[in-house]
Amino acid sequence: MEKLKKTIPDAVLVAAYMSGDEEALSKLIKRHQHRLYNFIYSKVFDKEIAEDIFQDTFIKVIRTLKRGKYNEEGKFLPWVMRIAHNLAIDHFRKSNRMPKFDNRKDFDIFSVLADDKPHAEHQLMDEQIRNDVRKLIERLPEEQLEVLKMRIYKDMSFKEISFQTDVSINTALGRMRYALINLRKIIDEHDIVLTKQ
Repeated sequence: MEKLKKTIPDAVLVAAYMSGDEEALSKLIKRHQHRLYNFIYSKVFDKEIAEDIFQDTFIKVIRTLKRGKYNEEGKFLPWVMRIAHNLAIDHFRKSNRMPKFDNRKDFDIFSVLADDKPHAEHQLMDEQIRNDVRKLIERLPEEQLEVLKMRIYKDMSFKEISFQTDVSINTALGRMRYALINLRKIIDEHDIVLTKQ
């Protein structure tokens, strides 16, 4: 019993928080903050954005728990990471690297929001964006280009990339990071908006 404080399962802390114990959430956040922040940072490669998404994640967690909507059978961390992952995707959707829709007569934005099935217009836009991205990627330095292609197009892990390119995992991660930074610079310098014209 003396070690109970250190080993309280996540599910017990979640239940305690949902029963009104505010301190229980602080313990959960402290327990998982480093892993969660690192997970978010690995998606966005930007300190400020990662911190924003981290905060937004726990705002969403708190709202869900307060409404009593949590039902993940004790798998608290994977659930929180899924929320963070979705918020990271939302961040990219809002940036210039995702398509924007003009609400013109022949194209109703509300129909896209209401329906999960891909529309022909949406598919055309996605294809155009993929082509634009490919052209931009080709401007990257060779080593960064190689890692980016392996990661994005071949869906290889950084362990596989490091083995294939004969460099450490940290070097592979660094090349990926700089590839994304340089890609962002290319987009900004050329004032490129990745949408179908």
